[in-house]
Amino acid sequence: MNTEPSSSNPHLATFGAGCFWCVEAAFLNQKGVHSAISGYMGGHIDDPTYEQVCGGQTNHAEVVQVTFNPEEISFKILLDLFWGVHNPTTLNQQGADRGTQYRSAIFYHSEEQKSIAEESKIQLDTAGHFGQPIVTEITPASTFYPAEDYHQDYYSRNKNAPYCQIVIQPKLKKLGIE
Repeated sequence: MNTEPSSSNPHLATFGAGCFWCVEAAFLNQKGVHSAISGYMGGHIDDPTYEQVCGGQTNHAEVVQVTFNPEEISFKILLDLFWGVHNPTTLNQQGADRGTQYRSAIFYHSEEQKSIAEESKIQLDTAGHFGQPIVTEITPASTFYPAEDYHQDYYSRNKNAPYCQIVIQPKLKKLGIE
């Protein structure tokens, strides 16, 4: 069954690539992206809190759920941004952030997304693009739980915070976004 919305409605893509603040900032200003919402997916309890997820109690990943118009931006282009915003070769870790909540993950919303994601991963691995094997999991999307309000649009509201200046800004500059 295809759970992807029809072309008259925006489509969803959900990515886990470490801290959701970084990922959200990368996707928010892309043409064709209507929203990028930080949240949690892939765990075993309902309505997890940030503290539970960070405490490793739920097995949720920090994710960003992107709503996009496929006539303006393709899932493949979103994948390219996903691969560029993090290191998909480190298991359960991005930089200093460690734990299963920081795992590299693509939660697909349709068989087409699954196929595109698997092919993209194979191509990058075969080309040795990252110098190490990609450990990104590709799994079906499950219930998405939006993160608490203070996590939403974090970067644009906190650009002068040390984490934003030291971690997020360099990633965005590398991607040519900032």
